[in-house]
Amino acid sequence: MEKILVLDFGGQYDQLIARRVRELHVYAEIRPYSSFSPSDIQKEGYRGVIFTGGPNSVYDPSSPRCGASVLDSGVPVLGICYGAQLIAFMCGGEVAAAENGGEYGRTLLKTEEHALFRDVPAESVCWMSHTDRIRALPPGFRITASTDHCPCAALCCDGRKLYGVQFHPEVAHTQYGSTVIRNFLFDICGCSGDWNAPDHAGELIDRYRSRLSGRKVLLALSGGVDSSVAALLLHRAIGRDLTCVFVDHGLLRKDEGDLVENTFRRSFGVNLIRVNAEDRFLQKLAGVTEPERKRKIIGEEFIRVFEEEAKKLGHIHALAQGTIYPDVIESGKGPSAVIKSHHNVGGLPDRIAFDEIVEPLRDLFKDEVRGVGETLGLPRELLRRQPFPGPGLAVRVIGEITREKLSLLREADAIFREEVDGAGLDRAPDQYFAVLTDTRSVGVMGDAGTYGFTLALRAVTTDDFMTAEWTKLPYDLLERVSGRITNEVPGISRVVYDISSKPPATVEWE
Repeated sequence: MEKILVLDFGGQYDQLIARRVRELHVYAEIRPYSSFSPSDIQKEGYRGVIFTGGPNSVYDPSSPRCGASVLDSGVPVLGICYGAQLIAFMCGGEVAAAENGGEYGRTLLKTEEHALFRDVPAESVCWMSHTDRIRALPPGFRITASTDHCPCAALCCDGRKLYGVQFHPEVAHTQYGSTVIRNFLFDICGCSGDWNAPDHAGELIDRYRSRLSGRKVLLALSGGVDSSVAALLLHRAIGRDLTCVFVDHGLLRKDEGDLVENTFRRSFGVNLIRVNAEDRFLQKLAGVTEPERKRKIIGEEFIRVFEEEAKKLGHIHALAQGTIYPDVIESGKGPSAVIKSHHNVGGLPDRIAFDEIVEPLRDLFKDEVRGVGETLGLPRELLRRQPFPGPGLAVRVIGEITREKLSLLREADAIFREEVDGAGLDRAPDQYFAVLTDTRSVGVMGDAGTYGFTLALRAVTTDDFMTAEWTKLPYDLLERVSGRITNEVPGISRVVYDISSKPPATVEWE
């Protein structure tokens, strides 16, 4: 299998780079620079290497760097932003702070003829985000692109197969970013593009059938897309040696607990245990308002419930989870900054009573997970269900969690999803849900005054959940949703619509 190595230097878009490579049917692996050896390039058979961006300055002695021999391995290397500056610096060029304070956002890019820019117009829009710039080229390099404020927006040394771009080709704002990446993969690295996620399903089943042969596995089933695909994949791999534990923590959407139980018990014949633990979780969360503490509490309590169920079943060797790539990157694994921890990544306690954690989907993005699920035969209505965070409504109730607040949110969220589902939109949002804020405001119902909660509606459009645009829902749809919620859900007196994109916001509020 053709592979591209994405070497992580701490940028927040490392996963997005890998996502763009995989969209072109070439498999990409991400590895932190600190655990990488240049000898791995030949040993693992990588066809090319991509250096990611990062928040550091390459001339800082403490900045992240890899072994210089990677640049002379004979395998093409593409540096992006910090990665381009690192190539220049390691090859003897000069990198310094930009006199004009750097460049941010959409910028006009002027390119010269080069294999990396085949089919890219001489002028196009790119996305810049840098405070340093390459001031002097290393020996043997030449400039292949520039902007008004950045004389070296791209550089190359064809003889050594080294290439760098100061802009970010992986983001949608760069008009011909995908073309640049395609040119690197196919024209420079010689890839053919023979990989896709659905075909990966059989390989994963074979891998875990061999790895887990004769071992008992307990899977954390939430009923969402990720854990559902993981459950069916492992069920195909090890059959009755898999037991799924569905923890109904009282933080689920309306009627969701019964739906999950019926689907997996009756449709797929999976070993399923449903644990009703609402009182236990709400007691632990009483008085807690800080988002990270909520996640940590829920993560640890999940594990404790699984441990207790495992003891009832005899010795269980492994805990399985539906962790996917965005979970890992947002939990700050590797040198990237922590955005928020996930209950099935950063929310795990230090000590758990299992021999190992099994995460068969941790290298896949959401759309790739759906592709695997479709190959495995999961019904469309389950695959296309709205994404739902592991901590559930706990991170959609701002402030302290109470039964009253959860009840209000369930009803309001159900109304919102029902109206969007029935609106016949040309393209439905990729995720949409309600958030119960901790703000109360004055309202009026009939001749009486009210003092109810403010509810926020959230809808986003995205292809990878690493970046997302707020969805411009029709006004008449928003009006209908607001009217129904304020009339049908006593206790909510005001509805607002969130028009924040990611970044700077995240999709979830907490």
